[in-house]
Amino acid sequence: MKLSPKGQKLVALYETMAIDGYDRTDGTRVVDAFKDFESRRLRNHLKIGITEYQVKSVLDYGSGGSDWHAIGFDEIGQSAKDFYGLDVCLRYEPARGIDERKKVDCVLCFDVLEHIFIADLEAIVVDIFSHATKLVIINVACYPAAAVLPNGENAHVTVRPPHYWKALIDQIALRFPNVSVWLFTAESYNQPAEFPIYKANDWINSESFVTTT
Repeated sequence: MKLSPKGQKLVALYETMAIDGYDRTDGTRVVDAFKDFESRRLRNHLKIGITEYQVKSVLDYGSGGSDWHAIGFDEIGQSAKDFYGLDVCLRYEPARGIDERKKVDCVLCFDVLEHIFIADLEAIVVDIFSHATKLVIINVACYPAAAVLPNGENAHVTVRPPHYWKALIDQIALRFPNVSVWLFTAESYNQPAEFPIYKANDWINSESFVTTT
């Protein structure tokens, strides 16, 4: 997968932020950048799908500072690996030089796509699907970020409404009809909304021409 020239420049900006920190829109500065485990806030809900699909291996795509082996992920102190009952936890974070991409049961991509230059979105989503055998879980923020890029622009470079993301992912899901998709979108940080889990084969094998998911 090769990013566009602007996409490569954007990754370089994120690399700088990961090392040097970044400014926020409120004028404050964050020194320890990208340290949050973004999927933690939905952990109990995500566990339902991960258990249902018998997921034992995960790739955290755009993992930031997430550490799946560190204790303290849940209220009793378990790691994320133990909380979800996983055997393998891999990460991909180009801003930190981490690339453990391999085929896994589930690719989880939280608060990443809004940081991608629009010309690279299709390639990135295809790459996400290409590493999953059972399930893709995506969460996208649909609002401007508090973080500012080193060039002064907002860090959420592609802000679009929820159904933009649904349409984009639907088109790519058709290329991977056996992979189920669980899409979350958020129009503010604390208000995630979810689309029902689906896979393209649900449409292809249906007796109806109408798709409702």
